[in-house]
Amino acid sequence: MAVRADSGQRTGAGSSRAPAVADPARVRNVVLVGPSGSGKTTLVEALLAHTGAIPRQGTVLDGTTVCDHDPAAVRQQRSVALSVAPMRREDTKINLIDTPGYGDFVGELRAGLRAADAALFVIAAAEGHEGTIDPATVEQWEECAAVGMPRAVVIARCDHARADLEATTAACQDAFGAGVVPLYLPVRADDGALGGLYGLLSQTPAGAAPEGANDARATLIEGIIEQSEDETLMDRYLDGEEIDVATLVTDLEKAVARGSFHPVIPVCAQTGVGLDALLELVVGGFPSPLEHPLPPVMGVDGADHPVLTADPSGPLVAEVVRTSADAYVGRVSLVRVFSGTLRPESTVHVSGHLPAQRVANGTAGADGHDADERLARVYSPLGATLREVDGCIAGDICALTKLGTAETGDTVSGTDHPLLLEPWDLPDPLLPVAVVAHSRGDEDALVKTLSRLVAADPTLRLERNSETHQTVLWCMGEAHADVVLSRLRAGGAEVDTEPVRVPMRVTLARSGRATGRHVKQSGGHGQYAVCHIEFEPLPRGAGFEFESKVVGGAVPTQFIPSVEKGIRAQLERGLTAGGEAAHPVVDVRATLVDGKAHSVDSSDAAFQTAGALALREAAESFGTVLLEPLDEVTVRIPDEHLGAVLGDLSSRRGRVLGTDVAGPGRTLVRAEVPATELIRYAVDLRAMTSGTASFSRSFVRYEAAPTTYGS
Repeated sequence: MAVRADSGQRTGAGSSRAPAVADPARVRNVVLVGPSGSGKTTLVEALLAHTGAIPRQGTVLDGTTVCDHDPAAVRQQRSVALSVAPMRREDTKINLIDTPGYGDFVGELRAGLRAADAALFVIAAAEGHEGTIDPATVEQWEECAAVGMPRAVVIARCDHARADLEATTAACQDAFGAGVVPLYLPVRADDGALGGLYGLLSQTPAGAAPEGANDARATLIEGIIEQSEDETLMDRYLDGEEIDVATLVTDLEKAVARGSFHPVIPVCAQTGVGLDALLELVVGGFPSPLEHPLPPVMGVDGADHPVLTADPSGPLVAEVVRTSADAYVGRVSLVRVFSGTLRPESTVHVSGHLPAQRVANGTAGADGHDADERLARVYSPLGATLREVDGCIAGDICALTKLGTAETGDTVSGTDHPLLLEPWDLPDPLLPVAVVAHSRGDEDALVKTLSRLVAADPTLRLERNSETHQTVLWCMGEAHADVVLSRLRAGGAEVDTEPVRVPMRVTLARSGRATGRHVKQSGGHGQYAVCHIEFEPLPRGAGFEFESKVVGGAVPTQFIPSVEKGIRAQLERGLTAGGEAAHPVVDVRATLVDGKAHSVDSSDAAFQTAGALALREAAESFGTVLLEPLDEVTVRIPDEHLGAVLGDLSSRRGRVLGTDVAGPGRTLVRAEVPATELIRYAVDLRAMTSGTASFSRSFVRYEAAPTTYGS
């Protein structure tokens, strides 16, 4: 029997095989979306127990749920990673994909949306008790709508002390718009708790119709008829004809699959009320992989390719939607198969989109994203448990182990016909965290663990800054950073964090002439070089300019390039002034006007040194100006937070360039802000706007910092 470990995956014994599915029409891939604490993981646990996939239901509080097996999730008592939990409902396999609700883990959410064909949007029954839905929850709804994901609304945690089903349903309708309509009304027990559901279409159970059921049924039927493809149905209904329930159910299922109708179902995971109704909707109303469009596909050379379908006998195209590393079984790749069939003991081609910054930083190699690999076994994942299967057909989800080069977002295809799926969009990580090995003994483990984490998490970016000599992890937020650091330590690397240093520049404060004199006589062949150089600061972004106005051969022609080379080397090494650290020098013109040479002791090296000494003397004599990087920041915010965001940007020494309308109730603010003021902006902006704002940044130029040092 398969054994689940607290810290990672376990593979089952050879006799412990999960049942396979042979027809994509009998598969439902459903992602659970909703805010943190809404009850998604508890709902998955209840459905697993209800369908017999697990013997008993675990709890988030005890850390015993199938989906929250990550140690960080157990510690924080909230999901931090995508997890898959398959179950059976009669002859249909349902792959439930549990995703984190916290905004820092939007990469896991988008991976879940990529792997799924429909979504259950889970809202806690207490969330709407004040009549509104949290703006961050509306952001997630729009995230689903942006990818055309069919959705149903599940009102969960109905046993909560502040649960208010009616108010929460009304709040969802106000927040999410047209098409959000209840399929069931709650039937109350004597103590007021949720005792059952009354089906508005079936009008069952008989005699249990709650108050307002007739009006709610009429609203539901009218909504279904409006979505119907039968244009005569509305006229027949308005003429008083009783529309057959089977016809209404068929039209309802079609509207749900199209994503134009969003039924609401109350569910109580603790008592089991609503679970059967929810499963009935998933099987009957949600689209199968045959009905949901597949992502665009191309050749590995970028050439166009015909649209694929979820055909088990078609060309193999699958995608790695999540990667994890386990101490026992190595790298585990969670894979959604879009076309063809993945079979054990076969050879596949792994290819992927490699971000340019990762090549530049040396964190991944291009050769790792276009290679053939041999598969051993194919598994069906149940949280942390891996159960061996005979294969994985188009439309299904499986796990592969020990794919040495595969990273999240990579495409797995046939070796005879390598293909590449268009990648899904991901936001840039904008919170920098500088990490350092706790001791020299931790350095090797840090390097190895970092490479695994970057391969697994596309929302994590690794930067090795050659100027500040820091290793910087760019994360989505504090919660994401906390998980990354805990995984580093779990991988055997004890790490510390340190303040992030922003690379600065310096330039000369004013113009003047400086002399570089390098004369040494220590017996034997000496060193002799003297150069007089006029320095002047240039406009920002001009770079370095050098020219020679030497006359009469005061500096021999062959040594003039040596002077320039020496100055350039000193520009790169930087200057130290006023107690500040050394920073590279920019935007300077150097004009060689005079000098002296010795027929024997002058050399290329001597004039290089003299050129460098001249620049250092100029800095000491004329002073230097510290330059800080300036970024252009684009912030997308709800209008109600505009004043707070503008005031905050001003406090960060920002200069607002303009504002634009970014959609209904939203504004786009463009501003230039010093990079030193943006280190924690990702955290502060989220707190300021309740997680409803987003921003991007890009380097513009260097500008003088508020303090000028030197004399």
